[in-house]
Amino acid sequence: MASTDPTKRPRPGPWPPAPESTGMPPSSWAKRTGFRPKFSGETNASDSGQILSQPKPKDPGTNLDLEAGRARISPAVNGEKASPAAAAAAEKERTVKKRRESDGGGGAVAKTTNGQAAAAAEPVVVPPQSRRLSRNEEMVDVLPQTVDDDGFGSRHSRMKYELRDSPGLVPIGLYGFQHYLSMLGSLILVPLVIVPAMGGTYEDTSRVVSTVLFVSGVTTLLHTSFGTRLPLIQGPSIVFLAPVLAIINSPEFLGLNGNNFKHVMKELQGAIIIASAFQAILGYSGLMSVFLRLINPVVVAPTIAAVGLAFYGYGFPQVGTCLEIGAVQILLVIVFSLYLRKISIFGHRIFLIYAVPLGLAITWAAAFLLTEAGAYSYKGCDPNVPASNVISEHCRKHVTRMKHCRVDTSHAIKNSPWLRFPYPLQWGIPVFNWKIALVMCVVSLISSVDSVGSYHASSLLVASRPPTPGVVSRGIGLEGLSGILAGLWGTGTGSTTLTENVHTIAVTKMGSRRAMELGACVLIVLSVVGKVGGFIASIPKVMVAALLCFMWAMLAALGLSNLRYSEAGSSRNIIIVGLSLFFSLSVPAYFQQYGLSPNSNLSVPSYFQPYIVASHGPFRTTNGGLNYVMNTLLSLHMVIAFLVAVILDNTVPGSRQERGVYVWSEPETARREPAVAKDYQLPFRVGRVFRWVKWVGL
Repeated sequence: MASTDPTKRPRPGPWPPAPESTGMPPSSWAKRTGFRPKFSGETNASDSGQILSQPKPKDPGTNLDLEAGRARISPAVNGEKASPAAAAAAEKERTVKKRRESDGGGGAVAKTTNGQAAAAAEPVVVPPQSRRLSRNEEMVDVLPQTVDDDGFGSRHSRMKYELRDSPGLVPIGLYGFQHYLSMLGSLILVPLVIVPAMGGTYEDTSRVVSTVLFVSGVTTLLHTSFGTRLPLIQGPSIVFLAPVLAIINSPEFLGLNGNNFKHVMKELQGAIIIASAFQAILGYSGLMSVFLRLINPVVVAPTIAAVGLAFYGYGFPQVGTCLEIGAVQILLVIVFSLYLRKISIFGHRIFLIYAVPLGLAITWAAAFLLTEAGAYSYKGCDPNVPASNVISEHCRKHVTRMKHCRVDTSHAIKNSPWLRFPYPLQWGIPVFNWKIALVMCVVSLISSVDSVGSYHASSLLVASRPPTPGVVSRGIGLEGLSGILAGLWGTGTGSTTLTENVHTIAVTKMGSRRAMELGACVLIVLSVVGKVGGFIASIPKVMVAALLCFMWAMLAALGLSNLRYSEAGSSRNIIIVGLSLFFSLSVPAYFQQYGLSPNSNLSVPSYFQPYIVASHGPFRTTNGGLNYVMNTLLSLHMVIAFLVAVILDNTVPGSRQERGVYVWSEPETARREPAVAKDYQLPFRVGRVFRWVKWVGL
């Protein structure tokens, strides 16, 4: 693969070419800042990044469609020629530079969102129109532009390295490690929450963290090689967190004695293996291509947002157990990611890229100094003694503060070996339970919805075209196989594409597939070093909760950002998203509170009470398994959001532009274009060996 030096390559201009503004001359401040108005009399960009071509208005007034958020298009007079401005814009489109030589393209092409290419050598003819165009016909599809923090609208010009770039071993090694370091919070948070909830010790947490790092590295290599081949990290998704907590707090597990951790882990392993096998069948059978017709931005946005919003009851209440540490960490991450995001050090926006690791490191260091200085030491009190065994009233008053604020209560680093190789079935033989497996199958379906949004968004950043429906199906199928590996190794959750990955690509401007693969290899090496898992497991719980507050808020925002591909100002979409989000919070609250008396003495902490709904929910038929499945599923926020959104979006009338329907590349066109084929084709001529590639590939 040829090396590419982005510093020597001329940056392409904005795509589509910006038309010449014929409005009023800019004022003095506009001249100084280089401001160019977004709305002109000739073109207008909708929320999805698609360009509306329209003739220059004859009067200075602008006929705006306030609901669609763009200007209405006036019909052309029959037989009237195109305006000079439209001809100039078409001429600029014909002179767009062709993609770099590694694409193998023979000529310059203008790429469109429907996966077809218009030859740049052919003149653009504007036919006379004798009638008003329909809403779909008046759209000229192009790839959406991405606007970065500096306001640049070029799609590729701000990316340092794109999908197939290989700048050299040292650069991709550094960028790959940087990418994984910025994603550290997403990789480690799930095991840090679920293992203590299962009754596991710090040593158990250390082993699960090492296993997660190993499986994440292996599955990422598989996905970049045989999945969609996009630079997406596979890991334990937060989508699985709520159902896992519901399973952990099932009535049959609450009364267990002895090693509760291994027993619950084996139950989770069996459920994850069955659910992942269902996901693999959904992808490789081609059924995912049919299911894609129901998944649009208006469905993806509230579903993923509900995942982040669902844990509001866990986040800050846990931070409040040691407010001076947890609140400071949240403020540091906010300051780094927002107020200092444009500060560059050696050409890198360190504070924006590493906001989460920096905030965690600084807070951890401050807490360590406070602990060593004796700020949380009380005479005659031991933080390692359970609160139930404390006799002194003085110690009982401060034991909670000591337990949450001190950083030396964990002995995970000391007890972790230097070398530990994660192996399959390390917790024992998985236990298969149909009712738990059925819950996880529904969750795997929703994780597929999450992945579809990530595939589309990342392809617009780094690839020449969005993938074909077959490539999307192939990616979902491989995520199912990756989930089976996660179940065999025992990570506690399934494996899926991390949604935060798209944000990291947009921030770091690093979309090289090779960088992700090299970073995955580094992750596998680190997973073998037991002290690494022990170090991560020793993070104090209050810092984990503060980290979760930021990560879950980011996940909710990333979910809602999918609305940019639709008409966000449409009353149809506003009502659908609003209903989905409200009912995703309100309906589960009904299930979680049903049958509970205000003075009931529950054996689980208050932040886990929403997940014991299986024992007291409104479904009370003679079939206990059915009661468990229905009470658990309908108490999950993301399930309700998905059901409401998918039903309303696919039954309420609306144009494709208004709904923001994801447009995937056509297989026939993708095969004809060398650039698209190189982006998504399987390596080692795998496509010539397996016949199934025909419907789950290009």
